[in-house]
Amino acid sequence: MLDGKFGGGHARRALIQYLHTDVRPMLDGKYSDSVGKQLYSAVAEALLLAGWMSYDSGLHGIAQRYFIQALRMTQTAGDRLLGGSILSAMSHQATFLGRYQDAATLARAAYTGPAGVLGPTMSAQFRAMEARALARLGDERGCDLALVEAERKLSQRIPDSDPPYIAYFDEVELAAEVGHCFRDLGRSTEAAERGAGAIFGDGMNNRSDFFATMVEAEAFINQGEVGRGCEIATTALQLGEGLKSARCVQYVREFRDRVAPTMRVAVEFRTFTEEERTFRLWQQCALTP
Repeated sequence: MLDGKFGGGHARRALIQYLHTDVRPMLDGKYSDSVGKQLYSAVAEALLLAGWMSYDSGLHGIAQRYFIQALRMTQTAGDRLLGGSILSAMSHQATFLGRYQDAATLARAAYTGPAGVLGPTMSAQFRAMEARALARLGDERGCDLALVEAERKLSQRIPDSDPPYIAYFDEVELAAEVGHCFRDLGRSTEAAERGAGAIFGDGMNNRSDFFATMVEAEAFINQGEVGRGCEIATTALQLGEGLKSARCVQYVREFRDRVAPTMRVAVEFRTFTEEERTFRLWQQCALTP
């Protein structure tokens, strides 16, 4: 909850300290086979969160180490489903870092590894990660096929059809993924349409709402609607005031850099840049290359 509301940089150190001081000694204990497997799965889930929070904080090497440790824990626990979720997280990070082919491969491994026991929500999330990578690769047909499959799978979910840790992935999250894909494929009108349905607005998913809102803003900018795009970007920056997230800073930087030179001279954009200097994420964006 803290991660989603305030960003990975907010409580990351508290989680890391807990893992080192409280969790590590537990792994030296002796347990029955059943309890031992449950413990290793629980530790893997905590390591996965540590990886996500480190990734969100821009600590990519550290994040990868936590993801790999988490994978090893799932192997010891025999937890193929959680292993798939970790591969999916690694795919997400690889896309962010520009390793798009690796990202697609990781997403497919997440999907095919536990295929026989995979529930609909996890299937949908893994295919959405594949779609994100394919969109960045410019594979429009492959991306569309993966998104259609993700939507089909998500429509099949029922209560308790998937583990609790994947319950966050719902229609709103999928809409956000679709918006990212359409933006990256240059289908701005569709990205704007899907972006409107990708907002939680509950105050508990501020980072997700920030990402979706920035994608929607960029979609309008790409359509030439500078005023509307800047208005939506302002909403995103307001959401970002309480977030400690290197990824959020990167989204702002990409939005700023992708505005065409012809749009930069527009009155709406010049007014926007004057106003946005007061926002923390915009300031951080200006301070880093």
